[in-house]
Amino acid sequence: MPHITAALGLGKWQGKSYAAAYSSQAIGPEQTTTLRELASRSPEDAALAGYAAQILDFHQSHRFCGRCASPTQALNHEQARRCPQCGLTSYPRVAPAVMVLIWRGKGTQREFLLARGPRHRPGLYSVIAGFVEPSETLEDCCHREVLEELGVTIRDPQYVLSQPWPLPHSLMVAFTAEYVGGDIVPQPGEIEAAQWFPAHDLPEIPPAYSCAYQLIQRGVQQAQP
Repeated sequence: MPHITAALGLGKWQGKSYAAAYSSQAIGPEQTTTLRELASRSPEDAALAGYAAQILDFHQSHRFCGRCASPTQALNHEQARRCPQCGLTSYPRVAPAVMVLIWRGKGTQREFLLARGPRHRPGLYSVIAGFVEPSETLEDCCHREVLEELGVTIRDPQYVLSQPWPLPHSLMVAFTAEYVGGDIVPQPGEIEAAQWFPAHDLPEIPPAYSCAYQLIQRGVQQAQP
């Protein structure tokens, strides 16, 4: 028999109440679906499943206080846990990360600087991405990540869109930025290859459900005559 943890209430969605629980194995005849697979088929279902996964992980990983190590207690009025000994209140973690589509040229001459990392499958290129550091603005993070990973400079990062990414608890914030200068110098261990691609002749890019795909496609649309 599978081991199932106590259910955690997630509130209401589309007029229905939802709860989530851990199970040591599948508990029904349906095939197990990963968050990535669900995101590719149903963004709305993926959003609910991603929320459930993050809330379950939060309550599992914050059972003890990070300040004094005492057992914590779940709060009833919000998704949080409080330590009865020192009063520390913890909330589900959200780690913001930026994505930057770097461009140069006007109209049909526009090009994008795309890169591939060690975890990308052969032939797939994407935009530059990285986590925001403490006390750093999103715009400053764009400049830093691009310089660190590619050795080039940009100007005027412009916000385009965002996407929650519960693998495990990120919030992707996507920008476009104009190339200023510098030779491409891939950061060892982070970038395997990087080059300019014409907007009309791109390599394989991330799947359609991803923030990176949407960011690149919007850039391509802007390059249309």
